[in-house]
Amino acid sequence: MHPTSPRGQMGAVGLVPAPAPPDTRRAPSRGRPQQPRDREREHDEKLLRPVRRERDQGPPPINRDITISEGVTVKELSEKLDVRANLVIKKLLDRGIFATINQTLDAQLATEMAREFGASTSTVTFEEEAMWEVELAEDTKDLIRRPPVVTIMGHVDHGKTSLLDAIREANVAGREAGGITQHIGAYHIEKNGQKIVFIDTPGHEAFTRMRSRGAKVTDVVVLVVAADDGVMPQTLEAIDHARAAKVPIIVAINKIDKVDAQPDRIKQQLSDRGLLAEDWGGDVVMTPVSARTREGLDTLLEMILLVAEIRDLKANSARPAMGSVIESKLDRGRGPVATVLVRNGTLRVGDFFICGQVFGKVRAMINDRGEQIREAGPSMPVEVLGLESLPDAGDEFQVVTDTTKAKQIVLYREEKTREEARSKNKRLTLEQFQKKMAAGETKELPIILKADVAGSAEVLSDSLQKLSTEKVRVNVLRAGVGTINEGDVLLASASEGIVIGFNVKIDRKAEATAEHEKVDVRMHSIIYNLTDEIKKAMAGLLAPVFREIPRGKAEVRATFRVSKVGMVAGCMITDGYINRECQLRLMRDGVAVHTGKVGSLRRFKDDVSEVRVGMECGITIDNFGDTRAGDLIEAFVLEKIAADLG
Repeated sequence: MHPTSPRGQMGAVGLVPAPAPPDTRRAPSRGRPQQPRDREREHDEKLLRPVRRERDQGPPPINRDITISEGVTVKELSEKLDVRANLVIKKLLDRGIFATINQTLDAQLATEMAREFGASTSTVTFEEEAMWEVELAEDTKDLIRRPPVVTIMGHVDHGKTSLLDAIREANVAGREAGGITQHIGAYHIEKNGQKIVFIDTPGHEAFTRMRSRGAKVTDVVVLVVAADDGVMPQTLEAIDHARAAKVPIIVAINKIDKVDAQPDRIKQQLSDRGLLAEDWGGDVVMTPVSARTREGLDTLLEMILLVAEIRDLKANSARPAMGSVIESKLDRGRGPVATVLVRNGTLRVGDFFICGQVFGKVRAMINDRGEQIREAGPSMPVEVLGLESLPDAGDEFQVVTDTTKAKQIVLYREEKTREEARSKNKRLTLEQFQKKMAAGETKELPIILKADVAGSAEVLSDSLQKLSTEKVRVNVLRAGVGTINEGDVLLASASEGIVIGFNVKIDRKAEATAEHEKVDVRMHSIIYNLTDEIKKAMAGLLAPVFREIPRGKAEVRATFRVSKVGMVAGCMITDGYINRECQLRLMRDGVAVHTGKVGSLRRFKDDVSEVRVGMECGITIDNFGDTRAGDLIEAFVLEKIAADLG
């Protein structure tokens, strides 16, 4: 009989009960020890009892808390829950989810699974989990003093980069497009045998996110305020970023060498914002400096070292390195390059690392002076080569020992990013299209953006999309890093968009394709010129707006018909003038009867180009012959004006 058949067999007459199988069970002996399989079965029964009870009484009470990382596998979750993996797989099967022991689970599903076993969860990133494990293992005796990381912040054109140039004895400001810094730069100097690391952030209003990123990785903020200008919007924004990051602020009152410099006025303005100078009874160090004459620079550096000494900044150089990506770019000869600030540990050539959605190996490192180095200690900024692709600026950089787990996390993050992109790029249905057409569809300006570094691409994408209005929407189809290639041009051609390059070049093949496909490619190096041009392009998408400008009025005194000409109105010019370029509107009893061009304009028998107030003339209106005595003719011209984006 088949095992799944009913217990019985079909005889000649009907269903006959099958004989009962012999009882082969043995009575348990009191002295026999419990076998391992019996203990496992009993353990599983204890775990499944609350699960069975949950169907009737709800989930079991929470009796513990576990920490899970993103992309946790079924095996890792079962180990943290202290249950066998097959029980977790069974619970997933009950939900209709088929999973293997190495299947990754998203945070929500892992939390729900843990809840069914009586555990609450807290989710951390893979980098945070790896960092905690290292911190638990490291000894406090290994901690050494590290250099302070100082961020230079302030309003545009207040002398941040010039001040840093004077400290480094370099000339970066002279090479900046438009005289403004447009991406983060990291440098280090030595003062009295101690190192100081500087980060220069942009001051333009569009680079808010870069300033925020600079404040997050810093130990001290140096707020640069021009003595001849005062506290400005980006100055206040920099103060807010520094307070949010909970780091001390040192104010450098720059340009004191100028005739109209007023340092006390700056102190007064800053005191109104909650920053009271030490010499006024406060706790904020304010140092007058001049980047041009180098006055006060030594005092500023000493104050930075003093604040760093008070904060007692320490790090462990013996542990695996961790840090933050300040900037990333695509170099034609070296490939993807990331500027990394090492916050703790030592980064060495040959280390494997994870950085956002990027996994790689350190092939080479270059310091801020262009020298190739083998290792970088805490607080040091370096350019890292060996990335498989470009990371996002602001991503956490973590050296890993478990390369298998790191690759798994990278694949998980890539899949999550693809899912988010698919959910955003939903196709437009026919019903939605008809609704848009009925409501008067908003015009769209598609843009393909390529920049020199990831931070600039990120900021420009946000800035351009913020220009969108109710009438015109800016749609950044692609924001990438590197040279403009043929793929960018073809995408612009397919979407009827434009290509914008920011501090990058276009390759020859892409240039030829752009010329053939009639794609508009614009190159820029200054952000405010770029935004102004995009505003003009947005206005150009709208239908032209014409404004009516009155020129004169004429009263019809009599009418007469002339052969080969038609109905002629004998008029007296009562206001302004009328010429052949004017449009004419015929008014009768206060109602506009007809609007058209001037057919002919005569004085007596002569054609004239213009008649002025007080003159009599004969006027015919093009393609209109119903002029009557007593009508009023209004002359005007249409002037084309820029469309309002509002």
